Amino acid sequence: MSAKKAARYWLVKSEPDVYSIDDLARDRTTMWDGVRNYQARNMLRDELSPGDLVLYYHSNADPLCVAGIAKVASASYPDPTAFDRKDPHFDPKSKKDAPTWFVVDLAHVETFAVPVDRATLAEDPALKDMVLLRRGSRLSVQPVTKQEFAAVQKLAKRLAKGGAK
Repeated sequence: MSAKKAARYWLVKSEPDVYSIDDLARDRTTMWDGVRNYQARNMLRDELSPGDLVLYYHSNADPLCVAGIAKVASASYPDPTAFDRKDPHFDPKSKKDAPTWFVVDLAHVETFAVPVDRATLAEDPALKDMVLLRRGSRLSVQPVTKQEFAAVQKLAKRLAKGGAK
């Protein structure tokens, strides 16, 4: 009998005008599609597992912020948008028998009462090594440590109670 794999933690980025945490809360689950970066694809395909927890980050927004929490709700599978000629994520090089791009399903867990903005994240010493805060960090899927995940949750709770940033 094999030991159960420990849950891991991630951050995914989405532009809120494309698909926000509120959209995820409304839909309850969504296929996380359209990733077209090989490093992010590899994490989706090989590393994200059902049950892993995810910080949901609003990028290209004002403010840039962690808006809530999701969880990985499926194993990875080929991104169907890559095969749809009418979809903006269509990739003629990706073949159904040899897919290039992968997705996972995400499920809504929590929308923060007060999003944790990037400036607040950057001020927290517990997050000094967070991938998101590194110069030039642009990946739409990023690993997060258990301690970083907990620190963001703590900030969200403090902000919800009216605590100072």
